[in-house]
Amino acid sequence: MAKALLISPSYFIFSIFLVFSYVTIPVFGEEYSYVKTIDFEKMNLPKEKVTHFQLYWQDVVSGSNATSVTVIEALNNSTFFGSVNIIDNSLTVGPNLSSKSVGKSQGFYASTGLEESSLLMVMNFAFTDGKYNGSTFTVVGRNNVNAKVREMPIIGGSGLFRFARGYVLASTYSFSDNGDGTIEYNCYVIHY
Repeated sequence: MAKALLISPSYFIFSIFLVFSYVTIPVFGEEYSYVKTIDFEKMNLPKEKVTHFQLYWQDVVSGSNATSVTVIEALNNSTFFGSVNIIDNSLTVGPNLSSKSVGKSQGFYASTGLEESSLLMVMNFAFTDGKYNGSTFTVVGRNNVNAKVREMPIIGGSGLFRFARGYVLASTYSFSDNGDGTIEYNCYVIHY
């Protein structure tokens, strides 16, 4: 009479796991062979510094030369909830639109407040002048439009702002009936 070999289900599953683990380990090792840890101290980066920029963000929504274009219309006209604007706004050294431009703010803002005017801002400050030409830093955050001063984080950058972090303080300088606005940005950028 033949004897039945009884194997518990958990032992069987564990055995299968071991077989597949042995087979897949070399695959995972090859898949992640391009990743390595770098000693940050050995990168020979210069000393960190804080740079302050006082810039004026020119949001032009009217006319044929608009730099802010609505790509999704609002669902709620009182707070503009749901609207999305794509921007390529000038960053100027003075509050007038004709002031010297030193870069662009490129990205988008979306109205995210159902009961209040607040925006999600996602934008790169891309410099086109002087020492910082070609460098960028990225601002992503909540902009409570009705607050006198709004703070948003700087989450990274490129060029001279590689590894950047910091914050911006935005305050409305002027806002016209046609929807155009000038916002003063005080940017505090920690970078190398």
